[in-house]
Amino acid sequence: MSRSRRKSPFSAITTAASDKEDKAAEHRRERRQVRVAIKDGAETLPDPRAFGDPWDAAKDGKRRFDPSREPQLLRK
Repeated sequence: MSRSRRKSPFSAITTAASDKEDKAAEHRRERRQVRVAIKDGAETLPDPRAFGDPWDAAKDGKRRFDPSREPQLLRK
């Protein structure tokens, strides 16, 4: 994989490898609240966006970089 390169010049804002743990915790909270709402006979289910904020995650998103200035970021 020494010649492996990114095809698009986008990189994560932080050094976190993944959002997996944050997403799993948010979905766990959502499933629990949905289960409770169904058990209580609620008319509407809770809004899925109420359980997590993407800006609170370890990896905040992605940014575009200039490949001519930062060629090392094109390496996988």
